[in-house]
Amino acid sequence: MTKEKSLIVFQDKKIRRIWHNEEWHFSVSDIIAVLTDSKDELAYWRKLKEREPQLVTICHGLKLQAKDGKMRYSDCVNTKNAFRLIQSIPSPKAEPFKQWLAKVGYERIQEIEDPELAQDRVKEYYELKGSNCHRKNRMVTIAQT
Repeated sequence: MTKEKSLIVFQDKKIRRIWHNEEWHFSVSDIIAVLTDSKDELAYWRKLKEREPQLVTICHGLKLQAKDGKMRYSDCVNTKNAFRLIQSIPSPKAEPFKQWLAKVGYERIQEIEDPELAQDRVKEYYELKGSNCHRKNRMVTIAQT
């Protein structure tokens, strides 16, 4: 991975990431730094683990480039577990993510109860992505079978 692809920027702050086991893993301390006003994100992470010890089980120690330029082991989470981590952070900055997760969860429950809603969502995504008419029609046929 190139350095450009190993960082993402959120609200002018960098979040280190690394490709591991066929998925992106993100630095826990960087996520905490973005979503809290803590001056010491590692101390915040230690206290968060004390409060919710199960969070330790969702992390992998992976080598990321530290501020001093050296490769050091850092706690990292995949995308799914990043959302779990965000749910545990009591911060106003985390609230928009929590609201979005609640909305998506609610929509999926509705789709389980009414599968036609899922079909409509998929068609809408195809249209937003600019898929051509042939692909849309093929998708509708597949979804209806």
